[in-house]
Amino acid sequence: MSLAASNRKLLIKLLLGAVAMFAFAIFVLPPIYTLFCEITGLGGKTKGEYTAVDVRVDTSREVTVRFVASNNALMPWEFRPTMDKVVVHPGEPTEITYFAHNTTSEDMVSQAIPSLVPNNMADYFHKTECFCFDNQPLAAGEQAELKLVFIVDPDLPASVNSMTLSYTLFDITDRTAVPVAQIQ
Repeated sequence: MSLAASNRKLLIKLLLGAVAMFAFAIFVLPPIYTLFCEITGLGGKTKGEYTAVDVRVDTSREVTVRFVASNNALMPWEFRPTMDKVVVHPGEPTEITYFAHNTTSEDMVSQAIPSLVPNNMADYFHKTECFCFDNQPLAAGEQAELKLVFIVDPDLPASVNSMTLSYTLFDITDRTAVPVAQIQ
């Protein structure tokens, strides 16, 4: 076998290996990470929608919940909480909003991904309504107030008196088949 043929064969193997690693990172790792976080409570991932049924309010305690927002590196929107923090009693439903502004001249769709710190607090932070449950389409230049309603669980360990909820906003426009005008 000639040197050129040997090099071509090696190049094909290397390219196939790179494609396989990329596919693994995109399609296999995210579900494994999500499952790992759900099982262990690590990673600060919050749960889905919560239905409050006869939740008692613990007025003897106060918990400070801080709010943070950031954009993925490729997301050009303005995105921020309308307040930096609230002080709540565990069990008390609380509503806040985040502000989003599509600063581009293109219609776009976003998805917010939550994270909670300390990481093991995800079991004690319940969202009854959240903009993160759905994609958020905004037309070019459009602004929106995005609603979040949550309850801090009364069973929150007594040693915890503060937590931080963070959202990272991602551009998913290219992943949605329906134009923004039809989503709204």
